[in-house]
Parts: sequence; structure tokens; C-alpha cells
Amino acid sequence: MSAASPTQTREGYISAAPPTQPPVAVAGLRGLVADWSSDREAFKVSWGKAMMWIFLLSDTFVFSCFLTGYMTVRISTTATWPNPSHVFALNVGGTDYPLLLIAIMTFVLISSSGLMAMAVNFAYQRQRARTAALMFGTAALGACFVGMQAFEWTKLIVGEGVRPWGNPMGAPQFGSVFFMITGFHGLHVTIGVIYLLVVAWRVLQGRYEKSGNYQIVEIAGLYWHFVDLVWVFIFALFYLW
Repeated sequence: MSAASPTQTREGYISAAPPTQPPVAVAGLRGLVADWSSDREAFKVSWGKAMMWIFLLSDTFVFSCFLTGYMTVRISTTATWPNPSHVFALNVGGTDYPLLLIAIMTFVLISSSGLMAMAVNFAYQRQRARTAALMFGTAALGACFVGMQAFEWTKLIVGEGVRPWGNPMGAPQFGSVFFMITGFHGLHVTIGVIYLLVVAWRVLQGRYEKSGNYQIVEIAGLYWHFVDLVWVFIFALFYLW
């Protein structure tokens, strides 16, 4: 008699045997291998979130190499390194304010991270209008940051004559490391703005409403928070040192 056949007694057929239970997940390394080989979630994390974490980890190595190279060049060069307080001063009403533009840029980017955190919260509450609005606001602040960075580059290139291969204010390596590091970060912010706009538009159109899965908003938030965190290190090591 099969496992699904009824149980027979003197009174006749009274019940059916319990159906076969689904296989229990195996713990430990064997369970990890079984989950990955059967295309299941590993460590109870979705594939989308896991892949974003792997990408961010690899990007961390890249930014770490750039910042380590910058510190090595800064320490080893014998030429005078330009004073960031003078180079990045903003003239307002005939008065130079050291690092004023950089402070505004930092405030804008950190504020955008707060908006993104609220967007993730509203996404899991299925409030798509608020989620989309906050994501559009985050993208707007990101675009504002990129615009201010373009102004900063224009000021250095046109006004100060700084080039990737030369610098009239001192050490020639200054231009190369500045444009490389800030340019690479600015590219990440630009990609993030486009990414947020696409996801926000899809949220507003109700694309994720049918499945009820708004995890893509959290994944986009992971990327944006990473971009903001990297800027904190760039700000501390490049502009304050």
C-alpha cells in the first residue's frame, strides 16, 4: 500500500495517511551547497540583494585602491601639495569661504540618503505614491550634487588651470588623483540617479504592485547609501587632509 493510501481498520476506511512532507533544508555546508545548486535563496537573502552586495564589495576594493594610491602619492611627493582650503574656496560677495561648496555638496548627498531610507520604509508599507515621490526627490538631490561637481571641475580647469597632467599650484599629481577619484565617484552618482528614476517610475506605474514585491527599492537604496558612504571617505581624505 502506498503512503497516500487510506488506513484500513475493522470499522472500515477512517482516514488517509498524511501526505509526504516537503524535504527539510539541510543545515551547514551541505545545506549551503544544496541551496545554491537548486537555485534557492542562500543565507535567506534574495539573489537580487546578494548580487548587489557582491557588486558593492567589489566596488569597495576599487575605491580603496584609488584612495590608497592617493595617500601614497600625497605622502611620497616632494613638491608642495595645494592647500584644499584655498583651492576649493568659494567666493561669495568678494569673500573666499573655504570648502563652502564642498560642505553644501556633502549636505545635499547625505540628505538624499535620508530621503532614500524613507522611500524604502514606505515601499514596504505599499505606499507607492510616497515611495516614488521620495525616490524622485533623492534623484533630484543626486543630480544637484553632480551639477555642483561639474561647477567645481569647471572652476579648477578654467579658473585655476588644473589638468590631469599638470597643476600650476604645486604638485603635478594633484590634478590626476583629483579628477580620477571625484570623476569615478561622480560617474557612480550619475548612474545612481538614472537607476533611481527608472525604479521610481516603475513604482509609480504600479509595476511591483501585482507581485507585492518592493525589494527592488531596497536594493536601489543599498547602492545609493554606498555612494554616499564613499563620499564621506573622499571628503575626509581629500578635502580635509
